[in-house]
Amino acid sequence: MAKAQAAVETLNFESALAELDVIVRDLETGKTSLEESISAYERGIALRNHCEQKLREAQAKIEKITVNSDGSVSVKPFAEQE
Repeated sequence: MAKAQAAVETLNFESALAELDVIVRDLETGKTSLEESISAYERGIALRNHCEQKLREAQAKIEKITVNSDGSVSVKPFAEQE
């Protein structure tokens, strides 16, 4: 974890998820100091929150196009789908 880290909010979903994966693997090995582990854990939480926010944003953009019984077309936001 010695390399410079980008601000979490500037990362795209894939980059944040990849970094989170590395943090989890590093923490699982137990080979880091307590201070490094705490710092990595805090960054991991920020990355997880960022990924969840990116997923919510993507989900809000997904729309379902439906054809109504009268033949008209309507668009429903993802949240209204079953």
